Amino acid sequence: MIFQGVSFCFSTRNRHPPSTMCTLEKRGNLFVLTLNGSNYQHRFNSTLISSFRSALSQVKSQATLGSALVTISEGKFFSNGLDLSWVQAAGSPQGAVQRIRHLVDSFKSLVADLMSLPMPTVAAISGHAAAAGFLLALSHDYVVMIRDKAVIYMSEIDIGATIPDYFGAMIRGKIGSAPAQRNILLSGAKIKGEEAARLGIVDSAHDSVESTVEAAMRMGEKLGSRKWDGVVYAEIRKGLYPELIVVLGLETKAIATPKL
Repeated sequence: MIFQGVSFCFSTRNRHPPSTMCTLEKRGNLFVLTLNGSNYQHRFNSTLISSFRSALSQVKSQATLGSALVTISEGKFFSNGLDLSWVQAAGSPQGAVQRIRHLVDSFKSLVADLMSLPMPTVAAISGHAAAAGFLLALSHDYVVMIRDKAVIYMSEIDIGATIPDYFGAMIRGKIGSAPAQRNILLSGAKIKGEEAARLGIVDSAHDSVESTVEAAMRMGEKLGSRKWDGVVYAEIRKGLYPELIVVLGLETKAIATPKL
């Protein structure tokens, strides 16, 4: 499948892999956002967060009736979370605290962008999704995952870090099983695709990277074909997760444009 349209790229130096990038492509009404760099972990630093949000802003500005977003990745990782190497390079405990707070707050804005995006969204987990990377996937309406070559994982219990309030609200809102919530947050469980589908964390599990991405594309195209009103769609989404929406600081509004 070949996509044509706009793209956003960035490169970084020194502590961040030079070819890490985020690209956005468009085919018809389907937007495809890709985390690039096959040898890297797609950790979220200020540059990647800014690039991702710029891509979402472009998606929103170009949205038409029937638009949908699919987020995919290249390499072994969907995303390995926030860029803790940058945090640790601060040189002092106080500096590290300031940096992690900055990343947590910046990533919160990215999550809010996804939760208010006026169209259906689908994430394809074809590589490991840990911590903020897992949260990124959950920020989409639908998630498909490779069956047995990647895991979803909240690493905070293992690295000795508490979770931000919106992380907890997302887990509670998107994962219905209390035992699953406990195992993810308090046991650091690493869950493969087949189990994640059984638990209802992801919508389906697939045998390869290619079939996982293809499933996400098909779902995005199918959802987009319904041609729902995007603003109404976003408001209904917000209504599904009231605790999360309050924590994210998003406003809700009532809209009535009934089709007679």
